[in-house]
Amino acid sequence: MRRTRLAAVVAATAITATMTACSSGPNAGSGGGSNVLTLASVDQGSVEDVIKAFEAANPGVKVNFTTSGADQYQQQIRTQLASGTAPDVMTVWPGNGNPGATYVLAEPGYLLDLSAQPWAAELPDAVKSVAGYEGRTYNAIFGLNGIGAVYNQEAMQKAGLTPPGTWTELLAFCRAAAAKGTPAFALGIQDNWVTQLVLYALVATTVYGTDRDFDTKMQAGQATFAGSPWTTAMAKYREMNATGCFQKNPLGTSYEASQELAATGKTLGIVQGNWVVALLKGKNPSGTFLLKPLPATDDPAAFVMPAAAGAGYGVNAKAKNKELALKFITYVMSPEGMKVFNAKQGSLPALPDSGAAVDPAFTELTTFINDDRTVPFMDQLWPNAKVQQTMLTGLQEIFSGQSTPDEVLAAMDADYKSGG
Repeated sequence: MRRTRLAAVVAATAITATMTACSSGPNAGSGGGSNVLTLASVDQGSVEDVIKAFEAANPGVKVNFTTSGADQYQQQIRTQLASGTAPDVMTVWPGNGNPGATYVLAEPGYLLDLSAQPWAAELPDAVKSVAGYEGRTYNAIFGLNGIGAVYNQEAMQKAGLTPPGTWTELLAFCRAAAAKGTPAFALGIQDNWVTQLVLYALVATTVYGTDRDFDTKMQAGQATFAGSPWTTAMAKYREMNATGCFQKNPLGTSYEASQELAATGKTLGIVQGNWVVALLKGKNPSGTFLLKPLPATDDPAAFVMPAAAGAGYGVNAKAKNKELALKFITYVMSPEGMKVFNAKQGSLPALPDSGAAVDPAFTELTTFINDDRTVPFMDQLWPNAKVQQTMLTGLQEIFSGQSTPDEVLAAMDADYKSGG
């Protein structure tokens, strides 16, 4: 991956700031009228401040909004769009990796073309490529995200441990943490989208560390999941679990519960996207957290981190209030709106000169981006949303003993070969 692509792609896929439980904002409702905007979002905990700022900047405007977890949201949004009951503005993921992704929603005409908006021309090429469909822009991507191991600094100091720098050290770290009664990482895979994060963090190095052209080879039919170092990453994921890197019963732990474990020091950290840092601070305001690459080999010079465009917002092509919807999108993509969103969510700005300060917790991620040592979230370049869904379900089945890595990778290959 070239530096221009990388710097633009600092960090998503089915992943971005997604929350667990379904909830409604204080202004939730169906809405109606020229001064009422309806919005559905997965950015629980961060979109609220953006909405307040937008309403304050536009006296008389009211935003009726709902927030929900990614799994539930992705199941609902296609049904709402098809039935004509979708809100004016909605969360849309980059690329093609899940049921709520840009390609998936733009192809049937569900999204409004945003290409004429001033900010659309300013999107870096790598972001623009996953924010659009057939050369047109449909997704207002405001933030960039990365995946790695997030450590609770106070819990680490209490345990007398330091972040591991190699794969061998990682396993030793997990054993030492378990021996102290504080597991290394919280893992909340009751929410199936969470299952991919550890795997992506491992795949970045095991697959792309030695072959940056792997996606191109997949697209050309010259490589497969089952016949590649994806098998190595799967094996390492299982080895982490067998070594005691995670708390008991990850399948019975929700994303919300995993945050609580990591924030309060019941685990030493969590493998997640950078968005989780803001959530951890919300649960532990005095805590300090640090994002680092998850070691996948014993050669730190070969480490690569997943980094890509995060989820953004699209406008319903049949929005009841298109004018206000576009006004909201414009605000989100303005320096003022982006600064509020990035600061609250803990993401990095998608556009230059936004004025958003970068959390010191992400210093190492920024270094990896600047050094051209990141790759996009894997699913963003897959040909359809089925591949990811098969992977997510398959990983849960591996943890429950109902499937094997070989079976899951073979099923992913079959879905990949079925095309778009």
